[in-house]
Amino acid sequence: MAPPRIRAEDGRAAVVAVREDVSTGGVAHEVGASRSQLATAVRYLLQILADAHPGHTVEVRVPPFGAVQCVEGPRHTRGTPANVVEMDAATWVALATGELSWTDARAGARVHASGNRADLSTLVPLQEW
Repeated sequence: MAPPRIRAEDGRAAVVAVREDVSTGGVAHEVGASRSQLATAVRYLLQILADAHPGHTVEVRVPPFGAVQCVEGPRHTRGTPANVVEMDAATWVALATGELSWTDARAGARVHASGNRADLSTLVPLQEW
């Protein structure tokens, strides 16, 4: 069963709260934004990514909040996917909203990507942001 979808207004509000927190010197949920807001923001942005780029070729993981499969192409069926991108929540929010570029995230070792299709440079920032 698929997880429940996050309503756009709830997701946007959570993203705004997290971005405001980070821009005022916070570290995601440690200052202003709650852990619940951070989780909602991460999951909502992952939902947008999966909606915009459906498929099962790349798995994007943002532990402990969520993971999605996206991008058309070969589908993995068992075990660890061949193309995995993993990062922390603050990095994902920054990438998805355009506050951090894919190149800078990779150069700063804020993203772990494996596989020849594990490149989100053309997918982030998400068009909505």
